[in-house]
Amino acid sequence: MLSNKIRELAHKNHPAVVAIRRHLHMHPELSFQEKQTGLFIASKLEEWGIRHEHGWAENGVVAYIEGQTPESAVIALRADIDALPIQEANEVPYCSRNPGVMHACGHDVHTASLLGTAFILKQLTAHFRGTVKLIFQPAEEKLPGGASILIEEGVLQKPPKPAEILGQHVLPELPSGKIGIREGMFMASADEIYLTVTGKGGHAAAPHQFTDPVYIASQIIVALQEVVSRRANPIIPTVLSFGKINSSGGATNVIPNEVKVEGTFRTMDEIWRAEALATIEQVATGIAKSLGGFCEAKIKKGYPCLINEPRLTRRVKKHATGYLGAENVVEIPMRMTSEDFACYSQVLPACFYRLGTANDEQGINSPVHTNTFDVDESCLETGAGLMAWLAVKELEEI
Repeated sequence: MLSNKIRELAHKNHPAVVAIRRHLHMHPELSFQEKQTGLFIASKLEEWGIRHEHGWAENGVVAYIEGQTPESAVIALRADIDALPIQEANEVPYCSRNPGVMHACGHDVHTASLLGTAFILKQLTAHFRGTVKLIFQPAEEKLPGGASILIEEGVLQKPPKPAEILGQHVLPELPSGKIGIREGMFMASADEIYLTVTGKGGHAAAPHQFTDPVYIASQIIVALQEVVSRRANPIIPTVLSFGKINSSGGATNVIPNEVKVEGTFRTMDEIWRAEALATIEQVATGIAKSLGGFCEAKIKKGYPCLINEPRLTRRVKKHATGYLGAENVVEIPMRMTSEDFACYSQVLPACFYRLGTANDEQGINSPVHTNTFDVDESCLETGAGLMAWLAVKELEEI
């Protein structure tokens, strides 16, 4: 059985994939700076005789593995390759050697797993039809995001064009050996809000003589909560949070001239997203004007909603169950976090699932984006083997 061949190859190649993951973990690079990472990925593909192109969005790599009748069906698999600006606190032999930079979101796992998938598929080209397009994408962690850049550069249009795309992401709440999956709405859009409120500062003991931007900013923050509580359809998940407020000048007895407010808006519906962002700007500027001040609203559009195409996701769940067993494929809830894989899901049928990485007995369960994040490396065998199996099975469906 082909599934057994894939399991055998995933197991046999597991030490090599662990070594790849550890190399990547030791040498993390920030978004748009992944030069050595891209070169390393390309060197592995070259070593295995896999056709590839290096230089997508400068540091990205796209590889091609052709089975029988390569043009008959095409599927894309994606991994992200960048790291985060975090100083690692783990005391492990493969700890980051780049001060202040760490693979704290598991992109080293994603990249190593996809390289493992590439190795497996390269051994099995006589056993599947079509072409697998492997996308090693830079800059997931920083706007505008590498996915949107690769799409603009034509990664999905350049022949062979994929009919669908799959991706996986670590989930430290889930034990290694399991995956989590959800069809339909899965991850939220994420936009950044920057408000600059201007008034006229002066002595805090005489507020009637001035225009207090602190007060105006507070009224804006409170009023904007109405966007969620009274403007949003209650069945559409929506979050508006402000995480930063500061003034230029000001003191206990000094009203400043200017206050800056920063926040995030997240939702699961693209039409409502556009309406809400327009409303946020309108309300903020309108309240400032009504109170005698001025508000400049800048909204930095981030990643869109991530939608797992239902029919594709149901098939992926079925294939994963056949490969891992029903007890290792679990339903997970939607998340208000965001991911630029969403850009692919807006233009192609897509499925993004989560790869369990935890081992509670060994104390490996720190959340992503923390300086103690690490994984049970047995997850790499699951990650590489499962994605190879899913690719082969989906090529049969296309």
